[in-house]
Amino acid sequence: MKKVVSFVLIIFVALFFYSCKKKKVKTIPQPQKKVEKVEKVEEKVPKLKVEKLSEEEIFQKKTIEELNKEQVLKMIHFDFDKANIREDMVPILERNAEWLKKHPTVKIRIEGYCDERGTVEYNLALGEKRAKAARDYLISLGVEPERITIVSYGKANPIDPRHNEEAWFKNRRAEFIIIAK
Repeated sequence: MKKVVSFVLIIFVALFFYSCKKKKVKTIPQPQKKVEKVEKVEEKVPKLKVEKLSEEEIFQKKTIEELNKEQVLKMIHFDFDKANIREDMVPILERNAEWLKKHPTVKIRIEGYCDERGTVEYNLALGEKRAKAARDYLISLGVEPERITIVSYGKANPIDPRHNEEAWFKNRRAEFIIIAK
């Protein structure tokens, strides 16, 4: 009986290896296509003159929305419960004033904001004081007062909704929004 099982096993293994053997595939030669030689032709394309636009031309091409999205006028921040201009915010106001003087047709709205602490009424009044302080500083730098309007949003529209010092600092601000070109 062992001899029969061994014999069957040997035959099974031999058949297995025989069936796994690579089979040769006959390939039929394809007729070769005649390849034509193609000459490389270079076409001379005239170079386009790219005009460099001036800063004023770039400004004129942009919409008010694009200018505000780019934040060409930077916001400033205030200390807690204060409306006076911080020393570190003076250079930002100076750059904003220079930009406004370069573009004398632009009109802006200064929006005053506060952090979440305090009553609605208190924060609306403080936001107005902050917007006025920013306006008055721009006027002192030579920007015409008739180009500037102010509004206070108090603690509405926070930039950072968290409830910590970092968020509160970001939310105590004045934003400069272009409203007309």
